[in-house]
Amino acid sequence: MIKNYWNKGKKQKRIAVIVLLVLLIVLFVMRDDYQPGLLFVRKFVFIILLSGTVLFFGLRKFRKSSNTGSRLGVLALLAVFFGILYAVGWHFKMYDYMKTYNVFNNLNKVEINELPLTQNERIQPLRNVFSMANESVGETKDVSLPHLVRIENENKWTMVIQPTEKYMWQGMTDNTEEVFAVSSTTPFPRFSSENRIPVTFSIGESLKFSRNTYNAVVQRFNPWMLFNYEPSDTFYMKNDTGQWVEVVSLIKWKGFLFPYPTFGGVMVIENGEHDFNDYLERILIGMGTFISPEEMKNHPYLTRQNTLSEKVSRLQAESLKFIGGFSDPLPWNMETAVKIPNLPDDQNQQPFVTDFDFSDTNTDAYSGLYHWFGLEPVGDERTSLTYSVFIPSDGTDKLYYYDHASKKQGYAGVSAMPLKVIESRKEFDWSVNKPVEFILYIKNIAGRKRMFFLGTISAIREGSDNFDGSATPDLALIDSEYRDVVWIDVKHPSQWDKTVYDQLNEAWRSSEGIGYYFVEETKEIDLPETLKDSVSIMPVIDEKIETIERLQKQIDSLKASGN
Repeated sequence: MIKNYWNKGKKQKRIAVIVLLVLLIVLFVMRDDYQPGLLFVRKFVFIILLSGTVLFFGLRKFRKSSNTGSRLGVLALLAVFFGILYAVGWHFKMYDYMKTYNVFNNLNKVEINELPLTQNERIQPLRNVFSMANESVGETKDVSLPHLVRIENENKWTMVIQPTEKYMWQGMTDNTEEVFAVSSTTPFPRFSSENRIPVTFSIGESLKFSRNTYNAVVQRFNPWMLFNYEPSDTFYMKNDTGQWVEVVSLIKWKGFLFPYPTFGGVMVIENGEHDFNDYLERILIGMGTFISPEEMKNHPYLTRQNTLSEKVSRLQAESLKFIGGFSDPLPWNMETAVKIPNLPDDQNQQPFVTDFDFSDTNTDAYSGLYHWFGLEPVGDERTSLTYSVFIPSDGTDKLYYYDHASKKQGYAGVSAMPLKVIESRKEFDWSVNKPVEFILYIKNIAGRKRMFFLGTISAIREGSDNFDGSATPDLALIDSEYRDVVWIDVKHPSQWDKTVYDQLNEAWRSSEGIGYYFVEETKEIDLPETLKDSVSIMPVIDEKIETIERLQKQIDSLKASGN
């Protein structure tokens, strides 16, 4: 048909060329709109090829069959094949099973034999920070989801104040003009003054069309990346020159039979208002500077940083269920299978980004931010801590794990913590107060490393979906081994270890035979020195008495001679 139209004359040829050019321009300019379709083909390429091949030969056989019975038989076989494919692949989730197994086989797993210490403990949960930040902005503004990042040598929650998605006009015309950067180690995060930093980004998560972060990053992809990469979490941090930048974590899909996601580097977008030339650049080739995982070590601000997509780290941690073999997670086995526990009342699920100190663990792991997972047995009633998983949050190609189960430590896991906290304070109204976000707290206390979970009590209004942030939240430390709950003073972190010791030292001494720690230093009175000081005054008193006595004797002698 196209050939016949082409041969009709010059006018038709010109129209065909113009239509083709317009179509190519549209395909080029709007590639961010159809890129999810390309990515879908990439993710399921094996299934698509298999289904297409079976369908091609099945229909071919159908057309060649001369009688109705053969044709019905072909259609029945095709229906059975696609029915089995759906049941096995999607209903019983065997496709995801194989994808996770590929992740496990390609993981650089390192078992550690000593837990790292925690440092720079973050006090406020993510959702509390998000709630308090939203309390500080107006009707036409939203706050992006906070992320814990390293700003120079301090861990901070960073998020931007962006045009709200409720009103489209602001998303088309306004910029993102401020960044919140609040300390994660303080119980009193301030969303004003020096923590509210004026920074302009003309590309943002809530902005529209070519100014949207997702669209701008996808437009920057080359043809090969369009089929293999996708944008994920967006972080805000300072680069090596002290300028605020928008860092978009990328997911790269690998493999053919059952493709799986990996860390694909980052796309860095600089701040500043963009002019007309930048507008053309956004439309044609997008915005951002691609930094591959291999190149990230050349940028100090991206090392020991939080840039890894949680979608990737969750799948990596979950893949440890295959540590006992390919068939171990199957329903009739599950001897060593594990899961990532989800807490129904917690709006921020694992991983919990935590700052760890690996300096005394005899490993090559850096000290800094990690995605931490506490894996537990797959059964709903089993809440023991099986593995602690530490995934470098800067995308370093390693996964460190500590096997609690093989060491027979019998520690309680994250899913056991809420009930422990509720039992310890029965006077609380737990219908509106929720124990959330149990992060690791590992310290050297009373002679050895001890593992606790640091939990926060967050309030939630009836009928609301968001936690209400509190400047002075209630905190609890739960001993994972002894299961005891220690309520601590959020305003005095330096006293936490002593508070724990004061409550648990007798149990530790009776169970472990340890000595005494945190003994108060008392200053005894130096009695000999005191006596010496007192005696030094006595000779003066004795000399007067002797003089008086001597004079008294002379008087008595004169009286006697006078008689």
